Amino acid sequence: MPSTLLRDSRALGVLAVPLVLTQLAQVALTTTDTVMMGLLGTAELAAGGLAIVIFNQLRTMGVGLVTSVGNQTAAAAARAEQHAAGGTAEAEVSPAPDDVRAIVRAGLAVATLAGIVGAVLMVLIGQTLPWLGQDPAVVDLARTMLYALAPGLLPCLWFQALRQFTVGMRRPQALLRITIASVAVNAALNWVLIHGTFGLPRLGLIGVGAATSTVYLLTFLALYLSAKRDKALAPLVSLNIAKADPEAVRRLVRLGIPIAATYGSEAGFFSVTALMAGTFGPDALAAHTAVNQLVYIVFQVAVGLSHAASINVSRELALGDLDAARRIKNTALACAAAVMTVVGILYVTVPRLVLAPFLDTGSDRALAIATQLLLVTAFLQFFDCAQNIGVGLLRGLDDTRSGFRITLVGYWAVGLPASWLLAHALGLGTLGIWLGLLTGLATTAVLLLRRYTHSLGRREADALPATA
Repeated sequence: MPSTLLRDSRALGVLAVPLVLTQLAQVALTTTDTVMMGLLGTAELAAGGLAIVIFNQLRTMGVGLVTSVGNQTAAAAARAEQHAAGGTAEAEVSPAPDDVRAIVRAGLAVATLAGIVGAVLMVLIGQTLPWLGQDPAVVDLARTMLYALAPGLLPCLWFQALRQFTVGMRRPQALLRITIASVAVNAALNWVLIHGTFGLPRLGLIGVGAATSTVYLLTFLALYLSAKRDKALAPLVSLNIAKADPEAVRRLVRLGIPIAATYGSEAGFFSVTALMAGTFGPDALAAHTAVNQLVYIVFQVAVGLSHAASINVSRELALGDLDAARRIKNTALACAAAVMTVVGILYVTVPRLVLAPFLDTGSDRALAIATQLLLVTAFLQFFDCAQNIGVGLLRGLDDTRSGFRITLVGYWAVGLPASWLLAHALGLGTLGIWLGLLTGLATTAVLLLRRYTHSLGRREADALPATA
């Protein structure tokens, strides 16, 4: 029904829009670092880029470990609201604020552990870079950059744990303001620390890492203070991880490990295809990189919708409304399709305009390849969005293992072999790589959404005897 879809879209948009804009602001944050490194020189850009790739891989895995904080918070908050409204005769729940507070403490404890382990790994990886065949000058710069970034991983993951908490409570508005402010602060700190203004030492590339670590600490403090000023959130925020409930910690880790593995698997999948594109020459790699960056930016819409749908599913299941949980899937996919249709039309009608910020339009061959890839991307992004939403929907069911297994099949068993066969065996080059990507993402999307529908149907069947 159009009226039902419109109502559900508004409910989803209240949570999804701030999350989408926050994701886009975070892309601007990393883009600022890249621009600043490029101004320092080619060696600095290469070294900084290498360090950021390592940092982002570890950060992404750490974020996966605390992502389920949002789902657990949403479910606990929904049970509390239900209890306050009278509850149900059958429900034997403990919906006190202590439930949510325990989740926050557990999330921060997991973030602390992941941040410390990740920082140590960054230092160790820095020591092993010379063994990986990298240029010695680049290695020295990258290692110092890693040392500057390592302390920032801990507050970064603290911020992510609190972020998931605020999203789970359906109060994400402060996230957008803080993230936008962090872009400006990061740019200013980069400039000051790189060039040594205001009497500070000239740090060069290390200044970029130091600025990034400082911004992560400031954003965590800003979000914490914002939560403490919020009457609904303040009683639930506790930094006392020493009192973290071991069972809550174990549950978050059990749910989080498959999410972290899924994030790592997806990042690895796209990294391998980039290496494949490089075998076809610099023009092909440049075209692949430009189009991939476009996909990454638009993908933030999918991330926002996925998180919002996931949180809403956790909430509706806690309330026992399976029909609403089923409608969330259709609503999220409809919203994603609407956005991807507009984007796809732009890709097809004005490809030069779309590619101009990312590609030197003076390179006719690179531009021709990228324009061809955009035609594939116009369809690929529907499936990319759908598979990310599917992962989020399953996370709302606390089913993170199925999501991981299905993405392994879609990315590595279907997508990667298809990319290689189409690119090399059929001689389609970079176009073949992207057709393989489309195949892998489409397979993943279909399997994930089918799994979600099947899981809801099974829950509905299990509930029938209790309601008979």
